Amino acid sequence: MNKTILIEWDKKYIWHPFTQMKNWLDDEPTIFIEGRDCFLKDIDGKWYLDGVSSLWVNIHGHRRQEIDEALKSQIDKLAHSTLLGACNEPSIVLAKKIADLLTENGVPLTKIFYSDNGSTAVEIAMKIAYQYWINQGIKGKDTFVSLKEAYHGDTIGAVSVGGVELFHEVYKPLLNKSIQAPAPYCYRCELNHTYPACELGCLNEMEKIIAQNQEKVIAVIVEPLVQCAGGIIVWPEGYLKGLRELCNKYNILLIADEVATGFGRTGKMFACEHEKVSPDIICLSKGITNGYMPLAITAVNEKIFNAFIGELEEKKTFYHGHSYTGNPLACAVALANLEIFEKEKTVEKLLPKIELLKNKLLEIAQLPYVGDVRQKGMIAGVEIVKDKKNKESFPYFEQTGWKIVKSARKYGVWLRPLGDVIVIMPPLVISEENLERLLEVIKGCIIGLNY
Repeated sequence: MNKTILIEWDKKYIWHPFTQMKNWLDDEPTIFIEGRDCFLKDIDGKWYLDGVSSLWVNIHGHRRQEIDEALKSQIDKLAHSTLLGACNEPSIVLAKKIADLLTENGVPLTKIFYSDNGSTAVEIAMKIAYQYWINQGIKGKDTFVSLKEAYHGDTIGAVSVGGVELFHEVYKPLLNKSIQAPAPYCYRCELNHTYPACELGCLNEMEKIIAQNQEKVIAVIVEPLVQCAGGIIVWPEGYLKGLRELCNKYNILLIADEVATGFGRTGKMFACEHEKVSPDIICLSKGITNGYMPLAITAVNEKIFNAFIGELEEKKTFYHGHSYTGNPLACAVALANLEIFEKEKTVEKLLPKIELLKNKLLEIAQLPYVGDVRQKGMIAGVEIVKDKKNKESFPYFEQTGWKIVKSARKYGVWLRPLGDVIVIMPPLVISEENLERLLEVIKGCIIGLNY
């Protein structure tokens, strides 16, 4: 279709997420029409290296033949059926696959509840955790503990445990009860500590909060190892394991939101593996279908599941569900996606790329406007600052992060920042050559800042 007409219709009819539409209406948008491998093509025929996996969902590259074929094959059989009072084959097979995969990787959560995105997976986890205590006759638990700079999605429940002020402040009058602990954000530690001399002082603060509120705390919910939307905040070693120990000590549930960190992003299939931690509940989405279809999973352990088993008159049923729960197309795509992990040993082959990323980040860290670089596996963030010595940020209105990524687009690299943090999260299958190119463009665009 004609580019001019598409732009006109876009500006007339679409309200874009996380976008100040005044700016959008004054600009010319990029319209993508094709994807291949780690690249996207716009309507003018220009190809871009996808440096953020199309919002962190793409693992194996665009237009994977195996996934294309799985989707087409399932369409010829069944496009949709409800899981309310019925089953479908792909959802059953995928549930077993996910349960086995979690268990094999040290996270033995075998009961699978389906939904369609990260926010709903978190919402389900919160409702399950709350009702778990009710079903056992334990009253008074009505509060979650989460972290500052946390992001768990955009539904009201998920926002209640979010801690990114820019995103969440305006909705506070609508939110559920939660308490926020200091984030393990070593570069900007709110406790003014220095790692590792601090001996995880932020974890001590977490324990104080849990201890003081033990009777009313339902669960602690965190993004293990990397708080992605908060600015790629990479945790210091030992925090996650220590948090699991605290939850055990005070008999509190632990919810791991691995929507962004799951499926190989951190260098292991699940982030919790790095410190041999098994949460009580895990939330998964994004990379589960390689970006092809909306799908999410909330998995729980047997102890939690069994608390919902009872006679009808006991009213222990989990009354929650979605129209598209366990959609056969999405589940078939997810199965094909997981088969590629096994066939190509995707996670096992990441080490050379992780090392390349690490070495290039060391170079970038030396640049004048770079305050900090953070990495866990194939996730990285470059924090841009006005003054390197005192960590002073650029004024928000200057949109420095956006200046860098827009510059990168001129060189055929597609990025999206988080404020003044440049996010690096390419598809896991990116070649070392393209990864190096991606990092060289980022480096050059930071050097080219005109201040």
